[in-house]
Amino acid sequence: MSFLNPLFLFGLLAAAIPIAIHLIRRENPPKIMFGSLRFLKQTTKKLILFQQIQQWLLLLLRAALICLLVFAFARPLFYQGSIAQLLDAEPQSTMLLIDSSLSMQVGDRFEQARQQALQALDTLSAGDEAGVISFAEGTLAVRELTTDLSSLRTFIDNLPDPGYERVRFFPVLRLANDMLTQSRHEQRSIVMISDFQASGMSGIDSDDNDAGWMLAPGVSFSGVNVGDERSSNLSLIDVRAPQQLMASAMNREAGAPGGETEAVDSADAGLLEAQQVLARVRSTGSVLLERGEVALLVNGEPQQRRPFELGDRSETVLELPLALDGSGAYTGELVLAGDTFDLDNRWYFSLDVMPAMRVLVVNGDPSTDWYDDEAHWFVLALEGMENSPFSVTQVTMAEFEATDLDQHDAVVLLNTGAFVGAAQQALERFVTSGGSLLLAPGDRVDATDFNQQLANLTPGRLGSAQTLAANDYLLIADVDRRHPALRPLDVDWSARFQGYWRSEPVDSGEVLMRFDSGDPLLLERAVGEGRTMLVTSPLDLGWSNFPLQGLYLPFVHETLTYMIQPPLQQRAWLVGDMVDLTPAFADGAAQLDVVVPDGTSETVSADNPFYRASMPGFVRTENGLNFAVNIEAEAAELAQVDVTVLHDQILNPETTPSVAAGVRTAQLIAELEQPQRIWWWIVLTVLLLFLLEAWVANRTYR
Repeated sequence: MSFLNPLFLFGLLAAAIPIAIHLIRRENPPKIMFGSLRFLKQTTKKLILFQQIQQWLLLLLRAALICLLVFAFARPLFYQGSIAQLLDAEPQSTMLLIDSSLSMQVGDRFEQARQQALQALDTLSAGDEAGVISFAEGTLAVRELTTDLSSLRTFIDNLPDPGYERVRFFPVLRLANDMLTQSRHEQRSIVMISDFQASGMSGIDSDDNDAGWMLAPGVSFSGVNVGDERSSNLSLIDVRAPQQLMASAMNREAGAPGGETEAVDSADAGLLEAQQVLARVRSTGSVLLERGEVALLVNGEPQQRRPFELGDRSETVLELPLALDGSGAYTGELVLAGDTFDLDNRWYFSLDVMPAMRVLVVNGDPSTDWYDDEAHWFVLALEGMENSPFSVTQVTMAEFEATDLDQHDAVVLLNTGAFVGAAQQALERFVTSGGSLLLAPGDRVDATDFNQQLANLTPGRLGSAQTLAANDYLLIADVDRRHPALRPLDVDWSARFQGYWRSEPVDSGEVLMRFDSGDPLLLERAVGEGRTMLVTSPLDLGWSNFPLQGLYLPFVHETLTYMIQPPLQQRAWLVGDMVDLTPAFADGAAQLDVVVPDGTSETVSADNPFYRASMPGFVRTENGLNFAVNIEAEAAELAQVDVTVLHDQILNPETTPSVAAGVRTAQLIAELEQPQRIWWWIVLTVLLLFLLEAWVANRTYR
């Protein structure tokens, strides 16, 4: 026999009360002196013995009444096994999902989540199994389903503090659902403990895989919200800062290197003061914050402060002037003040100011008439705009010296004649060591000499020069719009060409633009560490009207910038991104030391040259490369979604509504207790014994 309410059995101690009363009320007979015992001797001993038996019977009846009442309240049940086995008749599998995203660092939310998870484990019984998943945008830590609940408590106690990632609900729900579908128990449930950021639901709109997704039939879901009903926060949700700038050059007179340097420095300051950083600030949460302040720091030094007031708006855009001292590498930081949650109040960016690009233009057909001069239109395109990033030196073929190459980043040969001897060797060394060469042959070029002398440099071999009739012309028909130099020029080309050189690319050459006849117009080739380009038509007005077209200037700028300037590498990342550090490895290096924002060092191998951005700040490599890591804007938005919204979205309609463990246990007990009704018979017996006790009591003390 088992008892459903065994604590009531302590009431059996009350059976001692009638015994105590009987002992207390027992009277010792008084001694009375009589003159004669003649009448007492006539009293029968049977009557006294009968009264003693009645008193003992009355004592037993009263004690039995108390014991039976205690048994009735304890609810006896005939069941083979213990009550613990009865309560564990339907074991369950439970997955606990603990949010470890950025917003869980607000107040003591994460500690509350930890305690809620431990309390959920306390409700499980022997034979139940559970698992734990810590999550943010993805899965952070996983403990498989197990019946060892004590190990799960240790796992929860040792969970690391929340990081800086945003939260997404559906990836972890999918994982937990897959784990539960492999469980051997029928009762399966998911308990998500989170502050339920509204941004965690964003996957349902942006990811078709999440649209309409539901839990498997039979898997129930419940959410425990540890967030605050009232929350407020100011966030830097977007910052627009330049990653790379080109310094300008205003003194373009040839033969004055010293004067050029001074002019470049003064022009840098004038150019860079005009730059701005745009910052978008938003008030998130349920309580609107009306004012705050944003400070701009450059290389750790305060530069600008801009207070703002939102009023009845939720966000605003601030413009902060950016003043730099010239070419070099800079780090910038925006600091937001005005709220109590500081983790999302900083935004980092890095900026490189490149020196002016030095271009040496070799004019192969100079003329006193500027309209007919071979280099006039090309140099005008480079210098004709304010704050041009190019520093141009123009020489004739007779003035060209091999030493000029060391002072320039690119050489442009406009309709030049033969390059032989030391000049040819110097030009090859210049390109192979990282210089750039742009070739634009015209009517002064001999194809045979060109192909022989520049065979190691040119991307194409020249054939014959073609000159069309007066009313005939070619158009640009095919452009590689994916090429970095041509991607910004994604428009229709209307230039007309009446003369050009037939050509064919060399083995390592690549055609970037073609005429409508199919002949190449622009070719490219990589030579050593440098690159060369060939334009098969002159860049003056001799064979085309190209210099008079609006695309001429951007074509010249984009082409030379692509050839001279190193490819722009991504310098701004978000927490959770995988950063490819391949460009930072030195030749032959097997590993690279990376200093992360908290000052610690990590080693990245060349076999797996990726670093996972885990915290905001600046990441620096041993070779001087640095890049910024910031928090994703949605990670700091404190607006919440109601748990029922998520529940209704993912719960499978075929799932029977979940019943609480206490209710389920009560149902099982009722099913076993109903046909037995032992307590009912005990109560009936108590009533009968009560009547018998009353009759015996009246007979005993009459």
